[in-house]
Amino acid sequence: MNDQETPQSGGNGVSHPEENSEPGVELVETPESIALERDRLAVEKTELQNALLRLAAEFDNSRKRAERDRAELIEYAAADAVKAMLPILDDFERALKGHPNAHGKNAEFVKGIELIYQRMVEVLTRLGLQPIEAQGKVFDPNIHHAIEMIHDDQYEEPTVVDELQRGYTLKGRLLRPSMVRVAGRA
Repeated sequence: MNDQETPQSGGNGVSHPEENSEPGVELVETPESIALERDRLAVEKTELQNALLRLAAEFDNSRKRAERDRAELIEYAAADAVKAMLPILDDFERALKGHPNAHGKNAEFVKGIELIYQRMVEVLTRLGLQPIEAQGKVFDPNIHHAIEMIHDDQYEEPTVVDELQRGYTLKGRLLRPSMVRVAGRA
């Protein structure tokens, strides 16, 4: 075989004549060198497949995280609006407590206020608003905000003695803690 008939290739394992140490001598690949090249390529292929699998898993995790964040945003989008309405709900409750035995025209007015209050409570409940039960319950700093500690032998420590402002959760999340008085060492 002369120099013009020698196959020239960049990666098929055949050596270029100019790479030979002796001019005119052609290198031929051995079965061992072919096996080494095959093994190297197999390792490289495995590494690339693993990298591809990691990237695919990372992409899938990012997609799931984005979907979860979007769903959470939609689910709790009403939280700010509901929270802004809580002082109005408090005002209705105070107004209704102030007129328990209304007579005549005042009775009709109070009944109208009660109906508006009930409708508002129904709408907020459908949105996921739930009041936190506090009166007589064990004090829980995660859902109660203690305003005052009082000594009361009637209650065990730490029990909520009085609820000053009702607390609420929205779809299981704390929206506003209950402001309470707690039995304890004063």
